Amino acid sequence: MLRYVARRLISTIPTLLGVSLVVFMLVRLLPGDPARTIAGLLATEADVERIRTQLGLDQPAPVQYGVFMARLARLDLGTSARTSQPVISELRARLPNTVQLAAASIVVATVLGVAAGVLAATHHNGRVDYAVSALTLFGVSMPVYWLGLMLIVVFAIKLQWLPAAGSQEPGAFIMPTLTLAAFSIALIARMTRSTMLEVLHADYVRTARAKGLDRRAVLYAHALRNALLPVVTVVGLQFGTLLGGAVLTETVFGWPGLGQLLVESIFSRDYPVVQGIVLTFSTLFILVNLTVDVLYAYIDPRIHYG
Repeated sequence: MLRYVARRLISTIPTLLGVSLVVFMLVRLLPGDPARTIAGLLATEADVERIRTQLGLDQPAPVQYGVFMARLARLDLGTSARTSQPVISELRARLPNTVQLAAASIVVATVLGVAAGVLAATHHNGRVDYAVSALTLFGVSMPVYWLGLMLIVVFAIKLQWLPAAGSQEPGAFIMPTLTLAAFSIALIARMTRSTMLEVLHADYVRTARAKGLDRRAVLYAHALRNALLPVVTVVGLQFGTLLGGAVLTETVFGWPGLGQLLVESIFSRDYPVVQGIVLTFSTLFILVNLTVDVLYAYIDPRIHYG
């Protein structure tokens, strides 16, 4: 297992290099002059040129990428052009908020999604199954920003139960968590329902029932555990997706995380911060996928890593 984890970590290096190159190229395709944006519309050409020199934008693109990679090798993501603070400090201040929001959302999505999927599978073609299917279809189809705005209108403006934005007040994370978790709840529920229906008709489940085992023991100890492998895959992918998907949610609710910082940095053409955030999201996504692969061996003893 340790050798497998080491090989996977080493194999992530080319992936991260490719991500860094793509991000470096894409941010420079954004319209507008970042030096002019930072300096302001009333700045003189001399001021704009000075800022361009400070940011290294007067150098050819290959030279800029070489400087970026040299700094990255020292874990130096550069300095924010907007705040003049080290990018690593900006990320360190915002990352815990994004991880907290994504972690809370994936926990809620997993608990509710698995419960709904099991409920639908055990009441196959019944009213409960149809109701769960309708709700999951609604959850998959619903835009995140629309759901966030509707929750704000109902619970913050009409009922005044929860704060509309920010992260300081008690209960401020409830609406962002539910908004971010909605799509994942629907996806996990549908996957759980599908895998549970397959497992419930397996021979070993029929054998367990024939032996007279308790219904709960058959359902949870035999059926659900064997149905969890595809669900764990979806949960892992969704957690990585939630980290990136927090951009819209954090913007709607004013949540001080990396998603909100990314939007602000894109509008201000803050290249170093944009590159640092995307690389952080990519690294976390890769680590989550590695964790899911390792969990496979604990969920299904038949899986071994040589």
